[in-house]
Amino acid sequence: MNNSKQKKQKGFFGIFGGQFVPEQLNNYLKELEDQYNEVKNSKDFKAELAKLLSDYVGRPSPLYFAGKLSQKVGCKVYLKREDLNHTGAHKINNTLGQALLAKHMGKKEIIAETGAGQHGVATATAAALLGMKCKVFMGEIDAEKQKINVYRMQLLGAEVVIVRTGGRVLKDAVDEALGYLIKHPDVFYLLGSVVGPHPYPTMVRDFQKIIGKEAKKQILQKEGKLPDYLVACVGGGSNAMGLFYEFRNNKEVKMIAVEPAGKGLSPGLHAATLSLGKPGVIHGFKCLLLQDDKGMPAEVYSIASGLDYPGIGPEMSQLKTSKRIEVATANDKEALQAFHFLSQEEGIIPALESSHAVAYLLKSKGKFKKSDIVVLNLSGRGDKDVEAVSRLNR
Repeated sequence: MNNSKQKKQKGFFGIFGGQFVPEQLNNYLKELEDQYNEVKNSKDFKAELAKLLSDYVGRPSPLYFAGKLSQKVGCKVYLKREDLNHTGAHKINNTLGQALLAKHMGKKEIIAETGAGQHGVATATAAALLGMKCKVFMGEIDAEKQKINVYRMQLLGAEVVIVRTGGRVLKDAVDEALGYLIKHPDVFYLLGSVVGPHPYPTMVRDFQKIIGKEAKKQILQKEGKLPDYLVACVGGGSNAMGLFYEFRNNKEVKMIAVEPAGKGLSPGLHAATLSLGKPGVIHGFKCLLLQDDKGMPAEVYSIASGLDYPGIGPEMSQLKTSKRIEVATANDKEALQAFHFLSQEEGIIPALESSHAVAYLLKSKGKFKKSDIVVLNLSGRGDKDVEAVSRLNR
């Protein structure tokens, strides 16, 4: 997927994005773009999605003032509670939108990739709801760490394909899913983040931007002003873009993307793409990319399966290079400390992915003024991570 020379001048964010794909995918992507443009402003489509988000997912998700975390950090911290969504993460916002699009297109089978399993569970959920077949590709290492989510997908009727090639993580699951799509162009590929060839980055962002829309309205109701900071973890970037997009033109609001430093910033021990990546092509799009000496996608690692991806969404790449966002990192140890802190002090068990964002606040307490207001996107709950964390504590 990475060596195609094809390039179409659309779907770009600055120099990032586009379509770098084999010819076999041209017709699929053209149909997807045309059909999405047709339905996205349809009153019936929007009404059906809004009803599902309200009655099925439970939106709007609360904006919760975290008192003990605020006291620890030294400013007001609000958590956007995407962990309270049905299926336990922000992923359901996107999977319902794309699954409805697939239904509109007359598709009978959905395929997806997953890292932490939350996108896989959300995809299997949407497929079950709409009566569609579902196949989810998952790296062997991630599947071992997220056994409960593998079973949840199977319980929902999905076939889980364990990927044992390459690094056996998210990148390799995407490779397999795209390979399957080329051989089976009649399926619908439900991509989980703001990555991939156009129109996926725009489409996924559009389905996730409800997070920031709600958060802006909620913080104005609670505080009468916009926040000083937005904080979100980043892997592919969907939860961060979901929060950031509504505030992108509010220059007074600082946006901080927190990525995984893993076991250290040496090659293969982290997934700090925004910090250390260089422009490159992966999975059909151009982005900041962690690369080896030959310019190929590097092996990556994070304790959080949903963050171990060597690329990053093209719009996130552009926000970084234009200096609209600030980039920070948190390592495994800091994320685990944050996981325990939020559990014990706020009674909220966060996903290890979201724990990276919490970790940034905990180690940056001197950065904030007492009057500062921070909105942190708690992108998922940590039920899926409890078994893995408990093994680390033995």
